[in-house]
Amino acid sequence: MTAVAPPSSIASNHPPAFRDLPFMGVIRVNNEAAKVGYTMGDPSWSNLGQGQPEVGEMEGAPARFGELKIDPADHAYGPVEGIPELRDAVAAHYNRLYRAGKTSVYTRENVAIAPGGRAALTRLGAALAPCKLGYFTPDYTAYEDLLTAFGTIRPVHIELKASEGFRIAPKTLAARVSKDGINALLISNPCNPTGVAICGEELRAWVEMARARGTTLLMDEFYSHFAYAADGSAMAGIGGVSAAPFVEDVNADPVLLIDGLTKCFRYPGWRVGWVVGPREIIQKCTAAGSFLDGGPSRPIQRAAVEVLKPARAGQELAAVRRGFAIKHKMTVEALQALGVRFPAAGKGSVGSGTFYVFGDVSSLPAPMNTGEGFMREAFKHRVLTVPGEFFDVNPGRAREGPSPLGSFVRFSFGPPKENLAAGLARLGEMVGRR
Repeated sequence: MTAVAPPSSIASNHPPAFRDLPFMGVIRVNNEAAKVGYTMGDPSWSNLGQGQPEVGEMEGAPARFGELKIDPADHAYGPVEGIPELRDAVAAHYNRLYRAGKTSVYTRENVAIAPGGRAALTRLGAALAPCKLGYFTPDYTAYEDLLTAFGTIRPVHIELKASEGFRIAPKTLAARVSKDGINALLISNPCNPTGVAICGEELRAWVEMARARGTTLLMDEFYSHFAYAADGSAMAGIGGVSAAPFVEDVNADPVLLIDGLTKCFRYPGWRVGWVVGPREIIQKCTAAGSFLDGGPSRPIQRAAVEVLKPARAGQELAAVRRGFAIKHKMTVEALQALGVRFPAAGKGSVGSGTFYVFGDVSSLPAPMNTGEGFMREAFKHRVLTVPGEFFDVNPGRAREGPSPLGSFVRFSFGPPKENLAAGLARLGEMVGRR
């Protein structure tokens, strides 16, 4: 029998090639800092670039979970969509905060649990039919790979300009959706990195536009509980920044909410995320998860049910908002004293969300007047920051030329207050304007 030669396009005696996938955002900063002596958890460093909130005990918050008891049955595989108890708990959490008095409420059929936020977003990316997906800059760095990983997605760029406070008017957005034939929109709200929060009537307009035009909203709400008034004080009387209150029919309105325990409940290491939306889309999201990740950990989901119990969840929300409002004010004031400017400050009904501020360093002396230069100089003072251009999401490098975010820096006030204060003080020494 004559052997069949392999196709000429395939080298039979070489391993397959792999794409060059660079580290993104905070991970890239951590890797660069490690080259000059940084190690994660070193108390002599201040990680003002970190993408997680402080995870220890916090004044007024419920005690941190300290041990996990595992039911022998939970050693088995769990449902890809999550255990029913946690799906019920997530649905009840949204109904309690956002759907009181409404006839259309979320049930477990409207919830899919995923092993983290990235997994939740990846499931949605895999489930999307061929579409034009609008995305914004600046926004979360991980969106860049998401927008290129699936051949069904055609990315459409929408720039949010510093001169406009990194916002877009609902009428302007509706016009772009119509002009470019956009089928879906992806945005983090409150926004990582700018801290801008779309809320109230502005957010209602987004949802009404989506309903009227059949445009799917992919609302990454991982920072939903971090909301501050225009004066930097803790917001009162709202459950969080979410599109959920403006949904009319939970199974008809094309609105998907992505969130989890990572930020709002300060358990990033648990890797518990979820998608809330119409049951038909949740089923498609679950089908995608069956081949992408296989489903989340059962034991951790049991603990997550406890975290979402109403009294405990409410106590955590209130404590987080109070504690981070103090750190927000401290961070903004310290950086403004150094000459850092904040285009988004005081814009809209919520002055800031998340635990980040996005500052313009162009007025500082060189080399600190660019995001990259600031980061390198800050390393010398044992401080981590993230250059703003890292958030210039640019799938496939479609846009050429210098980034309009080259003079911006994302500063995180996620670390504990004492470590944050020490880092801000060292930045003061670096700039020489204490």
